[in-house]
Amino acid sequence: MEMFTGRMIVRAVAMAGVGVVVGVLGTAVHRGYSPWGLVLALALVLSAALLARAWAGWLGMLLLAVGTFSSVSVLAGPGPADDVLIALQPVGMVWYAGAGVVFLAALAPSRWFSDRPVEPGTRGAAEAGAGVSTPGMTDAGRTGA
Repeated sequence: MEMFTGRMIVRAVAMAGVGVVVGVLGTAVHRGYSPWGLVLALALVLSAALLARAWAGWLGMLLLAVGTFSSVSVLAGPGPADDVLIALQPVGMVWYAGAGVVFLAALAPSRWFSDRPVEPGTRGAAEAGAGVSTPGMTDAGRTGA
């Protein structure tokens, strides 16, 4: 487990701010051009979650989900004229649960987010395509005669 550093904490707090922005933008577009607005909003949440996992780890993902859910919750309430941005309809309910998309990033394999270099001859190198021989190529990378 990684120790908490100042940089990691700053990144995690920044992801909470990103979560608020994602929640506001997603709320603005989720009802547009049905169903593509909702698809775009959920894709925005998923891409932010992958960024949070790669950049700030599990703490960043948690704070991203909190920021997204809290901004969506605030915007779901009635406005000054009793109007709502997130109606109690299927598209609104799916968007309201959209912060749960963050947890899809938690299911992604950890090797996708590793900073360790892949060594030739290891299992990770074979999966990444390293060490794959190409017909007509020698070990030195020159075309064989």
